Amino acid sequence: MLKWKFFRYKWVAISWLLIISVLFFLPGSALPKEHWLDRIYFDKLVHIGFFGLLLFLWRSSFNWNYGSYHWKLLLLALLYGFFVEFIQLWFVPNRSFDLYDVVADMTGAIIGLSVWQRVYIKK
Repeated sequence: MLKWKFFRYKWVAISWLLIISVLFFLPGSALPKEHWLDRIYFDKLVHIGFFGLLLFLWRSSFNWNYGSYHWKLLLLALLYGFFVEFIQLWFVPNRSFDLYDVVADMTGAIIGLSVWQRVYIKK
C-alpha cells in the first residue's frame, strides 16, 4: 500500500483522466503559440507528464494483482494515446495526428509505473 491515502482514491485517478482528456481536445487555436517551446519539444514533455501521472494514479487507486496488470495498463494507455490522436485529427480544429505524441505517452506511462513500483510499500 502507498503511504499517502490521497493517491489511493479512485476519484483522483478518474478526475485526472477527465482533466487531461479536456486538455487534449482543446482546439489548436486555444493553445499558446510560443516558438521556443517548439524548439525544446515542450508538448512531448507535457505528454510524458500527463501519462506518467495518469498511470501512477490508476495503478495506485486500483488494488489489483501485480502480475500482468502493468501490461494491461500499458496497453490501455497505448490505446488511449492513439484514440486521443485520432480524435484530434478528425474532430478537433487546428490539431493533427502526431505519432511522436503517442511515443511520449508510452514513455510517460512506463515512467509512471516505474515510479509507482519505487514508492509502493508492501506490508
